[in-house]
Amino acid sequence: MQKNIMNQFYTAESVTEGHPDKLCDLIADSVLDECLSHDALSRVACEVLATKGQIIVAGEITSLFEPDITQIAHSVLRKVGYDSTRFAVQCLIHKQSPDIAAGVDCSLERRRNLGENHSAVLLGAGDQGVMVGYACSETPQMMPLPVVLAHRLTGTLTFARKSGMIQGLRPDGKAQVTVEYDEDGKPLRLDTIVLSAQHSPKKPIDELYWELNNKVLTPALQAMPPDEDTKILLNPSGRFVLGGPEADTGLTGRKLMVDSYGVFAPHGGGAFSGKDSTKVDRSGAYMARYIAKNLVAAGLCAKCQITLAYAIGKAEPVMVEVDTHGTGKFSDNALEQAICALFDLTPDGMIRTLGLDKPIFRQFCNYGHFTHEQAPWEQTNMAEPLECACRAKEAGVSQR
Repeated sequence: MQKNIMNQFYTAESVTEGHPDKLCDLIADSVLDECLSHDALSRVACEVLATKGQIIVAGEITSLFEPDITQIAHSVLRKVGYDSTRFAVQCLIHKQSPDIAAGVDCSLERRRNLGENHSAVLLGAGDQGVMVGYACSETPQMMPLPVVLAHRLTGTLTFARKSGMIQGLRPDGKAQVTVEYDEDGKPLRLDTIVLSAQHSPKKPIDELYWELNNKVLTPALQAMPPDEDTKILLNPSGRFVLGGPEADTGLTGRKLMVDSYGVFAPHGGGAFSGKDSTKVDRSGAYMARYIAKNLVAAGLCAKCQITLAYAIGKAEPVMVEVDTHGTGKFSDNALEQAICALFDLTPDGMIRTLGLDKPIFRQFCNYGHFTHEQAPWEQTNMAEPLECACRAKEAGVSQR
């Protein structure tokens, strides 16, 4: 098939929960959830390293509850599919810096009596940073198609392993999807599929390829099945027996683009997992996605990028920016004004709006943070209020 030189190709990847990096993210979020389940005000910044025979958990935890980190790590290992008895767990935990805690506990606005409602602004941002949220009308999930398909492949691969549908699979695995887009930016066809699945040394390779094709690719790619020209690469390295932390050292926060939007939106650089929501790396990213998705769900734009920026210790963002890539029904400035009128973008406000002081994080840790329809930040309950606010702002009527 001859390529149309006007068409574009976009690629996204995903990894299974048994991939060493995501294993670390899952342990970190499990520690966070355990703390939050006993103390909703827990401050957690948990980092995990996994390598052959070792799990190292380090960071800062200030909580009324002291989690049994060794037990948590071993429990996660077992649930993912590893032999927990083969891993020793080392814990290097201390409390949050009092300097950081002071800035978070009492925001700059409150300390300096800034703004109309300074007395009600309690929490300051736990760090500086830039957070990006993105949504598009390309799929029902309002995510780019390659991202959705890559996560479906790894999710289906994990289901096939855990359900016994495919015998001889092991926890590690990854997928990559390249989609060809037409001149109008709409998905046209699947160009390339890559799927790598860890397996037992006794698994016949021909049998594995047949099962991956029929029991993983076929159900996972129903939204856009491969055509006769699609390149399908199954375990392209050949043998994939040795995997997980035994073959590749894992670390929290090393799958940022898998967790978010791939190449479709920039990333501020802050990881999500292992952090309580006073850390705007997490809460700000979730709120930005929530806003972007509601704008698209309201039909106010076909594509939207929300960018927030914060200063450590300050509650209000130092920047709110909207970019609808020319697809907006209203000006980006009107959308920005509507957002600032409707959404409380302080750490307190984001935590209240999305319920981020609850132990909900481990369930949304894998297969993308923005593909789980049950997640609070994936709800579209603000679509109608946003449309009303935009009409008012465009007409010059203040909603404040």
